[in-house]
Amino acid sequence: MHDPGDPGLVPEPASTQVPGGSVLLPNGARVATDPALRPAARWWRRVTEEAFGIDLVPTALPVDAAGPAPHGLTDPAGPAPEGTADVTFVLATGLLTGGYRIEARAAASGSGTGVGGAPGTVRVEAADLAGAHAAAQTLRQLAGPAAFRRASAAYRGAGDAGMVELPAVRIEDHPRFEWRGVLLDVARHFLPKHDVLRFIDLAAAHRLNVLQLHLTDDQGWRVQVHRYPELTRTGAWRRESTVGTWRTGSRDGRPHGGFYAQDDLREIVAYARDRGITVVPEIDVPGHVEAAVAAYPELGTRKDRSGVRTTWGISQDVLDPSEGSLAFFRHVLDEVLDVFDAPWIGLGGDEVPTTLWRESPHIVERARALGLSGPDGAPDVAQLHGWFVARLAQHVSDAGRRAVVWDEAVSPILPRDVIVTSWRGYAQGAAALAAGYDVVMAPEQAVYLDHRAGEHPAEPIPVGFLRTVEDVYSFEPLPASLSADYLGQHASTPQVAGNRQEPGRLLGAQAQVWTEHLDNARRIDYATFPRLAAFAEVAWSPRADREPGSPASKEFLDRLERHHLPRLDAYGVEYRPLGGPHPWQTRPGVEGYPRDLAAETAVGGWAGLGGWREDGGVENLPTDAPGPERASEQTPEDDA
Repeated sequence: MHDPGDPGLVPEPASTQVPGGSVLLPNGARVATDPALRPAARWWRRVTEEAFGIDLVPTALPVDAAGPAPHGLTDPAGPAPEGTADVTFVLATGLLTGGYRIEARAAASGSGTGVGGAPGTVRVEAADLAGAHAAAQTLRQLAGPAAFRRASAAYRGAGDAGMVELPAVRIEDHPRFEWRGVLLDVARHFLPKHDVLRFIDLAAAHRLNVLQLHLTDDQGWRVQVHRYPELTRTGAWRRESTVGTWRTGSRDGRPHGGFYAQDDLREIVAYARDRGITVVPEIDVPGHVEAAVAAYPELGTRKDRSGVRTTWGISQDVLDPSEGSLAFFRHVLDEVLDVFDAPWIGLGGDEVPTTLWRESPHIVERARALGLSGPDGAPDVAQLHGWFVARLAQHVSDAGRRAVVWDEAVSPILPRDVIVTSWRGYAQGAAALAAGYDVVMAPEQAVYLDHRAGEHPAEPIPVGFLRTVEDVYSFEPLPASLSADYLGQHASTPQVAGNRQEPGRLLGAQAQVWTEHLDNARRIDYATFPRLAAFAEVAWSPRADREPGSPASKEFLDRLERHHLPRLDAYGVEYRPLGGPHPWQTRPGVEGYPRDLAAETAVGGWAGLGGWREDGGVENLPTDAPGPERASEQTPEDDA
């Protein structure tokens, strides 16, 4: 049952005061909004009306509700008399970027309805539209789990409208990080548009503000490109999929595929924008390209039409880093830039084996012609990786946007405006920061949500590291010891980016939902929740000691179980229960590939052992994690 005296918000606000009592918003309550904040207020009105079966009536903002409208904005309805609004959304000064303040106050004593609360007013003050979106999500949580339903669960006769009950509360809040992201992989397994929209709703409910949409990979190309129709005619479909780990899994014999028309993607972008989320498209190059090469074989190193990849793991088939390939992907990016309005465009750049490049005389000659040589003066084809990504990053920059790349793509020629996402470990992100790049921390050791969430014997397809809810909650994007040791030693001696010496900015953090083993929305729910709630609190709420077993961790788990899981239940999220999977969530007989975090950390340190590397690595070898005799601990400079 909803207890308005104990809101149990997730993520936890910076400051919450609950003096007691509650505020009732009846059918016909009036909502006045500063024009700059209308998208957030409109969204809140709509979901609240649907959930409680009431009408919330837009009205003009009272004259004295706020100062003069900013940037020349005016309300076309004109000013309204004082006191006509029950709920107001206004811009306010004195708040941090993305911040907000909510005050829900009951009316004077004696005006109560006798049903446990009293009519009152709700005032939302926001620093900007982002703050208003966050406030709107908080208002929804304050109304209890019922606010997460699509229609009222309480039967009423005709004309008998419901009522919204909120706690009398004063909240002041702001985000810890400006980039609070989640990646959704729709390339390995295609996710229908309606499920992507639902995922956006759930990300917004946790006050995340970036969705990185992984649109292309070896196993499928999911974005329509008018200039190159074979990308979706051929590249969006594979004849079958591997079930379980690629090391031992079996093929299902079932064709799989799908893609998004450009108007579908524009709809996704607009839907996310109305909820305060920026959609960042990712077109992965020069590795993870078998689907593109299946459609246009001339792009590949082998030049053969072998078909879209049907299994997982790291493919040796990468792009031929030719001028023709560059021109092709510039054209692709031009259409992507037209569809997506995000200031950031993902270019991938991860896991690029150079084996076939070394075996190709014309590619070796290309490295020589470009002056890419090793210490011995011989052509170094490995440098073509950074060269290729840098050329496309410059194309994105010339279009007025910023490229986003995975940490392997960092090189001395990578443009300085590129954002680096550190996934293989923490050291790569620290190195990029010291070299002057802005960084998003996304280490697989902490925030890969496709990795197993528990050690239950029936855990479905257990892959990767064991990362429980408590483990994700303890994630610290840039651990103090690494920050002090690494940035202090290396900030004045750039290891990557030429002569730039000023450290970059830690923009925030991002959780990843890779879908090799998540073939539908139910499986995505299971892997993602409730761990995404734990990640969201790390990215939004003030820094704290969240180690497993700490008071903060225990309090979060209690708040999660008593307050937030009922919200997810009401919304219909098939999350992983804290005690282990339901019987229907298991996958008997399907093998995973668990990895040992302690063993890999003992060898790889802050840099980890993930990704492709010439001396081997856990992701490209069908063997156990390499021991110390096979993989020496690398320094941050080596891994950058």
